[in-house]
Amino acid sequence: MTATVRRRSVGTTAPVVSITQARIERALQRRTRYRYVAPRVVAEGTGWLVLCANCSRNIDPAGGEIAIAWLQPDSAGTWTLHARDHAAAAWVARDFGLTLDAALRQLRSDPDRAYWQ
Repeated sequence: MTATVRRRSVGTTAPVVSITQARIERALQRRTRYRYVAPRVVAEGTGWLVLCANCSRNIDPAGGEIAIAWLQPDSAGTWTLHARDHAAAAWVARDFGLTLDAALRQLRSDPDRAYWQ
């Protein structure tokens, strides 16, 4: 069962947000690449998809929002970090058996530019 947090907002109904989603969003604020864009984290199956504007226009010439990473938990309690191969329109598993913290460190630093293109 996933724990949730209610975000408070005056005069509106607060959306229910997963603690894991909030943790990923908070970690992405400390990334080293494309700090001027605001990534979005959405549920994808049992995992979390990271979407971001393609400001470099390497993938989408119009600069639209693209999928850049997919964090997928497994039954052992570890995570697989996937990068999007935009040319093949497929996900590529880059790192396996990671803790969520380790997966987020890899995604934030992105030394090989596999995610933040």
